[in-house]
Amino acid sequence: MKKFFENIKKDMKFKTAGPGKTLTEEGSSKPQAPQAPRRAPRKAPTDGAQRAGAAALARIEQQHRPKVQTSQDAIRNQVKRELEAEAAATAASLKNTDVEGACVPQKDPSCFSVSGVFFICPLTGKTLTKTEKEMHIKEAILMRFSEDAIEASIMMIHTFNKDKEKVKAAIEIISKYIENISKNPTEEKYRKIKLSNKVFQEKVSGIEGSREYLQALGFESTTLPVDDEDRTEAFLVLPAQESEALEQIKARLEQLQKGEPVRAKLDRQPQVFKASQHATHFELPPDFYNLTAEELKREQQLKSEVVDRNAMLRTKAMRERDEQRERRKYNYALLRVRLPDGNILQGTFLAWERVAALYQFVRDSLENGWQPFELMAPGGQKLKDDEKLALNECNLAPAALLTFSWDAAVQEDIAAAGGKTAVLLKAALLENIKTLS
Repeated sequence: MKKFFENIKKDMKFKTAGPGKTLTEEGSSKPQAPQAPRRAPRKAPTDGAQRAGAAALARIEQQHRPKVQTSQDAIRNQVKRELEAEAAATAASLKNTDVEGACVPQKDPSCFSVSGVFFICPLTGKTLTKTEKEMHIKEAILMRFSEDAIEASIMMIHTFNKDKEKVKAAIEIISKYIENISKNPTEEKYRKIKLSNKVFQEKVSGIEGSREYLQALGFESTTLPVDDEDRTEAFLVLPAQESEALEQIKARLEQLQKGEPVRAKLDRQPQVFKASQHATHFELPPDFYNLTAEELKREQQLKSEVVDRNAMLRTKAMRERDEQRERRKYNYALLRVRLPDGNILQGTFLAWERVAALYQFVRDSLENGWQPFELMAPGGQKLKDDEKLALNECNLAPAALLTFSWDAAVQEDIAAAGGKTAVLLKAALLENIKTLS
């Protein structure tokens, strides 16, 4: 019996002892520390890993070496910073607009009379939205440097800098540099521009594109020793030029003096509609208004007050003040012209464009644009082709339906000669005719 119980005790010790114990060892309540797993032997790095490692080492080494930037690098980095800043500003603006207009009911885009306001880049021909146009033009000018550095730098000076007076002052200083060189081609001092010079710093250095223009002319960046001093200063130096090269530089200076900003052109978005009783019904997208979403909401709430105000006895000055305030609300005008055959021609305009621009748009759309015609605004007001008033001053903004009529005297002459005007609009416009809904 005693031996029987000893066997049971041994069996219990065996079950509770855990791994690595012998039957004669006393059990312990302390857990054994886990053994570290054995590592598999390291494999040799693959070719791809070796190349990636070499590239990483090269990048690390490059970080400790100052990069010598070319003029193109400087321009590219500068424009990149500007575009990033503008993109951030645009995003913030859109975010604020979303917050302001959170309570304004949003309309289905398909119900608008026109999908929006668009522009055409004169350099690339690409159609752009309002938020895209400035960034796209800057990128297009930057890309132009590889084709014509003179033209691109002139565009940069006139487009990137908003203060026109500062641009004018910079061009005057650059003109003086070139004139002095032309008059004194053998004098080295006139072909050197000290970058620390007060006039250069105040008038030229801060104008974007000015340094790129000088370098495109042939000026080279260098450092020269200072007389009687143990130091050097940075200069732009133009190598000695032959008379033919000087004449070319003067021609390029004239290009700079006559330069103009690169601006995106408003896309008229010409569209023809079939005769419709909805011709006077307009649903305009938010782009047409010079108002925030919250201001638009307030305008809707104040519509009922307009009737009361019109019923009041107001002075002429009061009426004119209200009209001016009303005109400032709109950036664009969507205009429709009802033609004698019933078809309707539609186009988009800047609110402050002259009436002559509307006449030109209609004339360009006609099959026989040489024939004189008249346009009549709502209320029976006849608009003249040479009208100097802006569209918003004629109460045509933000939208209006005008009536087209041929000059009666000319039509009588055409009829007397046995002729008639069969087709009004160009075939390309009629191919895409739509129906107003």
